[in-house]
Amino acid sequence: MLLLTESFLPHMNGVTNSVLRVVEELALRGDDILVVAPGPDSHPSLEVPVELVRSFPLPQYPQVRVAVAGSRRLVELMRRYRPDVIHLASPFVLGWQALVAADTLNIPTVAIYQTDVIAYAQKYGLPRGRALAASHTARLHRRATLTLAPSTAAIARLESLGVDRVRRWGRGVDARQFRPERRSDPLRERLAGGALIVGYVGRLAPEKQVADLAALRGIPGMRLVIVGDGPDRAALQRALPEAAFLGHLSGTALAEAVASFDVFVHPGESETFGQTIQEALASGTPVVATGAGGPVDLVRSSVDGWLYRPGDLGDLRARVEDLLGDHAKRRAFGAAAREGVASRTWEALTVDLVTHYEQAARLRAIDDALPARAAVRPELSEASVARPRWSRYVALGDSITEGLCDTSRMPAGEFRGWAERLAMLLAHERVQPFRFANLAVRSRKVADLTGAQLDRTLELRPDLVSVLIGANDLVGPSADPDLLAAQVDAAVARLRECGADVLLVTPFLPRRRTAMIFARRFARYNALLRGIARRHGCLLLDVEAHPAIGEHDMWADDKVHLRSRGHRFLAYRAAEVLGVRDAEALGELDAVLHSDEDLPAPGSWLARDALPWVWRRLRGRTAGDGRVAKHDDYVLVPRKRRTRTRQPG
Repeated sequence: MLLLTESFLPHMNGVTNSVLRVVEELALRGDDILVVAPGPDSHPSLEVPVELVRSFPLPQYPQVRVAVAGSRRLVELMRRYRPDVIHLASPFVLGWQALVAADTLNIPTVAIYQTDVIAYAQKYGLPRGRALAASHTARLHRRATLTLAPSTAAIARLESLGVDRVRRWGRGVDARQFRPERRSDPLRERLAGGALIVGYVGRLAPEKQVADLAALRGIPGMRLVIVGDGPDRAALQRALPEAAFLGHLSGTALAEAVASFDVFVHPGESETFGQTIQEALASGTPVVATGAGGPVDLVRSSVDGWLYRPGDLGDLRARVEDLLGDHAKRRAFGAAAREGVASRTWEALTVDLVTHYEQAARLRAIDDALPARAAVRPELSEASVARPRWSRYVALGDSITEGLCDTSRMPAGEFRGWAERLAMLLAHERVQPFRFANLAVRSRKVADLTGAQLDRTLELRPDLVSVLIGANDLVGPSADPDLLAAQVDAAVARLRECGADVLLVTPFLPRRRTAMIFARRFARYNALLRGIARRHGCLLLDVEAHPAIGEHDMWADDKVHLRSRGHRFLAYRAAEVLGVRDAEALGELDAVLHSDEDLPAPGSWLARDALPWVWRRLRGRTAGDGRVAKHDDYVLVPRKRRTRTRQPG
């Protein structure tokens, strides 16, 4: 097994600690392990081999290093080591490079989601960085064979990004190291005299929200003790001069400190898990933590601690005062805390981890059996898909495939659309004539696909059919993604039975806050479409793998349709899947040649788009009522000219 980590010794944090414990347990099982970690420091004390890769420190946080190995070097390393599975610990930069390398060699990957970089970007005041982090996180975990997340909050975060194949895998705790017997009266006397101790353990950085502990100032008979280090330490010492700052502790010293607290506090709202919370619970120390993220799964409120309302610092103070003022409650909560983590050993968690490794190997075998694997992994399509062979292409769907708002080089009132652009690209790959029909009509739903559109398609006997539909259903008040996908499944089965290749395209949303209320439905529906593609041997354009489609400049002024730039983008991504040579380069050239398009539409959005939509809804009508497909029969797409003629006869 090859274990690749973004964080490692000498910088100790939650990721490093988890990696060390997993390595220790796997070695005890007799597994062969190679660790790939950021250099330049070597670790001769580790009992397994470590391969160090080039890295550089973050400017504001030099203890954290960003590794950049390059996919070519990782491919060579994987070929030499020949791992059965690749474990990616909190992957981001190095992890993405490893995923590309693993796909080249068809090796299963298990990605451990442990760091909420999206929330971190927000905490560090990087609004643009937050969007980039979200898109990269989605793309990375979608590409991994299997993702393991430590909490229900982390799973929900990934699902909201459209990530499927997510399983729950928590963290173990060393109950021998962290135990109530470590409580030290001499240490308590040195730190607080006769006062009660409220303690925090963790990194001193913005995302941990340690500054919120200022809300505890002035509680009688209490001393605040902070264990840890990080870029915020100096500022926190100025803001909390009455607190004791112990710096970084480890081993027995850390265990003694945690067991000597009377109450453990954890204010960070962006935790995917909360390992220090588990260590406090194992030490018999009751916990007060924010009711968001990982702590929700760890702290049993009113049993072994309290969860306070996120952002409500008055509630934080009240919960701490409640425990400090009741010795019997602290003892009862502490006993329940120790009992509650008794089964969370690293040995048990590693047994679960190996089971996930085995599942990833089975899933990878399924992925590799998919005929159009390049469609699922677009970055590999050029080398693995043959030159297009189709001569009769039919496009099915709704307004996106009809081409609404793609007015590029078109007469007034007419539209092109991504499917027509794709037809032209496919025609240029052939010497023989290429025919194209577009049965898509605005406002159509899955029921229209399985009815009139499917019937007409079967009459036309195409050898290629594209299907992009479902968005109009999914934004409805009572959408059922499973039922919709089942209907698509039946339609795809009929198309495949008739010998047509099917390009399935997953529906997508603009990156707007209002659209995100539908994100879970879209994620579920798209996950089911991926299953349909595997079962029926379809080509798949998984648009979630291309997060740029959600950017505002891809969408028209009406906010619900693609503008010409978006249609071009979608057409070239589909062309890559279908094996059109140099599709990416052609797309970049096309974008430059049409950079003067997409001028703002006249009038306000409210009057031009929103009110007419509301009026139609009130009358039970849609924009597609009375409309017919713009190409209900084949048109001939010449190989070297952009003009179109109706097929004779």
